[in-house]
Amino acid sequence: MSTIGIPGLILILVLALVLFGPKKLPELGRAVGHTLKEFKNATRSLTSDDEEEEDKEKGKTKELSAKTTTAATTASAPSADKTTAAAADQEAIDRERIEREVRERIERERIEKEIREKLEQERLQLEKEQQKA
Repeated sequence: MSTIGIPGLILILVLALVLFGPKKLPELGRAVGHTLKEFKNATRSLTSDDEEEEDKEKGKTKELSAKTTTAATTASAPSADKTTAAAADQEAIDRERIEREVRERIERERIEKEIREKLEQERLQLEKEQQKA
């Protein structure tokens, strides 16, 4: 894959200057920079939320496994009841994991929708500014 290089970059800058004019280029640059900054912050918060939830899930899993182990060693119930309890605990862990994944997906879709709306607003604002000029 080839790179743009210095001549290509200069050509792009000249075309941008001709298309948008010297007054609109700083505004356009600010809008692009602002959009990239918001996108970066949104992705950073998503990854930090994922890490926090994984830590919480590991803690819950350890708690449930400790309870299951303690209950299995101290209980005088037949082995069939122990397996049923272990299956129920595993089901609870799986249910929590699925619920977390659904919440994450809903949150991700909400953030993507917000980003799309902001980009559309900025595009409309740029079009209005171009029409005024």
